[in-house]
Amino acid sequence: MLHLRLISPPDSTEKVMAVLGADPGVTHVTLARGVAVEPVGDLIQADIAREAANDVLADLTSLGIEHSGGITLGPVETVISDAGDRAISEAPGDPADAVVWEELLAQTHEESSLTSSFVAFLTIACLLAAVGVATDSPVTIVGAMVVGPEFGPLAAFSVGLWRRDFRLARRSAVALLVAFPVAMVITMFATVLWEQFGWITLTDIEAIENVDFIYEVGPFSLVVALLAGGAGMLAVVTAKSAALVGVFISVTTVPAAGFAVIAATLGQWHIAFMSAGQLAVNLAGIVTAGVIVLALRPRAGSEGGPIVRLEKWLWLRSLPSK
Repeated sequence: MLHLRLISPPDSTEKVMAVLGADPGVTHVTLARGVAVEPVGDLIQADIAREAANDVLADLTSLGIEHSGGITLGPVETVISDAGDRAISEAPGDPADAVVWEELLAQTHEESSLTSSFVAFLTIACLLAAVGVATDSPVTIVGAMVVGPEFGPLAAFSVGLWRRDFRLARRSAVALLVAFPVAMVITMFATVLWEQFGWITLTDIEAIENVDFIYEVGPFSLVVALLAGGAGMLAVVTAKSAALVGVFISVTTVPAAGFAVIAATLGQWHIAFMSAGQLAVNLAGIVTAGVIVLALRPRAGSEGGPIVRLEKWLWLRSLPSK
């Protein structure tokens, strides 16, 4: 379930309470009049079944509560309540299939921004990947995969495309298109320095055996990217973060970037281009799979269709303001 907390102007409180009371997926409703200081208003709290959250939030935003008051939403880890069990069972659909769009948009919005920490994590991941390639160490490569933060903007880009939120898609694309070149350039300078110190003595990148899969683009490159991207998006929309670790160590994005840098410093441009191709295939596969997963998700809580939505809107507008 999700915990809803909102501040409502006094003249909208009755309509808010009517919205919450009309949905069987809402329970544990409490009202404290006049306790909110900034913004001024009434404090209303409730628990909502995940599969009912989209409709409830849509009805609340139709009242303009996000402008005149405020709405916060967060997960509830444990519910011990017959009323809570009833709300979950009476809400249409299954909680595991419910995509709470406002929650997903808030999460992807945060992860899609080009920040110094994002660039730092990606740079560290690329440096680890370069060390892994130079030392022919699969363990270091796996470490680079786990450290890499690139799945966040990729997931946000998929959400932006599916929701036609082109501002979100553009912000995600900018984060990737800026951070990857910056990380690769820094990694290139570091690699050249390591070569000058004699820490890297590799002369032929094709001689490595344990991590050569990184630059070898084949049909399974796309298959793995699609499977990992699909699993990653499922993990995001169902809030199962443990599955993301498996996604991180399945896709060859950061390792391909590190491999391209090492190959370029050695003048083996054909391998550098192959690595860049591997990077492009993985990025495209993850985004494509993310969009497909969102398209195939059951739209829990929306079975009523536009007619029911219109009737509910008219009913809400007819309620008196106090």
